[in-house]
Amino acid sequence: MDIAKYMTTALLLSSVFGDMENPWIMGTVIGGAILTLLSGLWLVKDKKVEN
Repeated sequence: MDIAKYMTTALLLSSVFGDMENPWIMGTVIGGAILTLLSGLWLVKDKKVEN
């Protein structure tokens, strides 16, 4: 999940300080951030333990 936060922060900072007009880069970073966020949430979900 930290990787998703770092990717989102990098995208926001690069769009503020640079010229982000390439939609492929933005789409790739957003897609990667969503993918890593969802996989991180899936890995840390609570698992029910049967007694």
